[in-house]
Amino acid sequence: MEKVIELLHQRMREHRQSDRPLCAFVYDLEHLRRHAARRIDSLPPSCRLFYAVKANSSRPILEALAGIVHGFEVASLGEIEKVRAVAPDIPVIFGGPGKTREEIEGAMRHNVSLIHVESEHELHKVAHIAAARGIQMPVLLRVNLRGPLPQATLAMAGRPTQFGIDEARLPDVIRIARQYESVRIEGFHLHSISNNLDHGQHLHLIDTYLDRLTGWIEQFGLTVTCLNVGGGIGVNYADLGRQFRWNDFAARLGPLLAAKCPPGVTVVFECGRYLTASCGYYAAEVIDLKENHGKKYAVIRGGTHHFRLPASWQHSHPFRIIPREEWAYPYPRTEWTDAAISVVGQLCTPKDVLAQDVPVPRVRIGDIVLFLYAGAYGWAISHHDFLSHPHPEHLYIGEDGQAFAYGGASRAERLG
Repeated sequence: MEKVIELLHQRMREHRQSDRPLCAFVYDLEHLRRHAARRIDSLPPSCRLFYAVKANSSRPILEALAGIVHGFEVASLGEIEKVRAVAPDIPVIFGGPGKTREEIEGAMRHNVSLIHVESEHELHKVAHIAAARGIQMPVLLRVNLRGPLPQATLAMAGRPTQFGIDEARLPDVIRIARQYESVRIEGFHLHSISNNLDHGQHLHLIDTYLDRLTGWIEQFGLTVTCLNVGGGIGVNYADLGRQFRWNDFAARLGPLLAAKCPPGVTVVFECGRYLTASCGYYAAEVIDLKENHGKKYAVIRGGTHHFRLPASWQHSHPFRIIPREEWAYPYPRTEWTDAAISVVGQLCTPKDVLAQDVPVPRVRIGDIVLFLYAGAYGWAISHHDFLSHPHPEHLYIGEDGQAFAYGGASRAERLG
């Protein structure tokens, strides 16, 4: 974090000259690469770790991970094109409901390794397009399992959702797939829950997956090469010191797979939030302090149109105050000490809230609110142009410790 704070102080000095409030996302790419590499190194040999691009699809993030992860998981043709722009040959798996003909054709054109088939109709569509192209497309059948499944923040299976093939329909879908020479069932995709924080429950979930896989192999006489267990490993935003116990999970995963995974099956994880959340920060200057009906508000330059995650998940996102000593104006600088503040943005809606009633020892207009663990589902899911406020800066700290700004198709100037 020291490098991030140093970079922010540099940007504060530069912004002071133009009298513009500071607002920026900052990403530590060295931390990202180190974090991802350690997770991969600890996995059993039969496992592969793919990055779920939906968590953060910026080019510097993809470039940083391309030489580390085993591949990328994508959910649109746009994400496929972003990946291929930085990694022309890396394995790519294509998932998500509602794939269009254009997307499926684009996926085949870009040589994706696998397509996750989400429905009977999608199976027909993939088979028809593959036949027209004269290829056999490897697919995984995404199955919406019948429960019970572990509790988590989000559930994609074990209950009615738009995701996957109802487990009760699986025999019919396998029968249809076998009628086509243009598709080949390589295995199953069983991503069922999201943001699970309990490593023991996650092992239990994979145990359940292995039981289903073994049963289906016997029931349908399948030759399976891949079991995609999805992502679903969470981030504890409420207590950053108590995260998912990955090392314990990986240590127990090896014996579980040795005992129950069928020979020749590769187990694929597709993690997004868990890989990128901790490398990112959202920094925004306090532009007003105000009190209404006994409640204190810190209004920042920015808000949920930049960083929608807290409002989307309805939590108080963790932050710290970075003091800024300069005050260049002739009027008084408002300051609060030992106060409980709610951090809000500039939008014309009372839902523009990033943190609620958080005690802080001191905050002043002009200080910086630095949100931690903002590297996933932040900018990527936000409604950027609501009210047409300026976009934040996007700053990256490279492996060499040097910072650069990235503004779209290419790297901008080096900083500092």
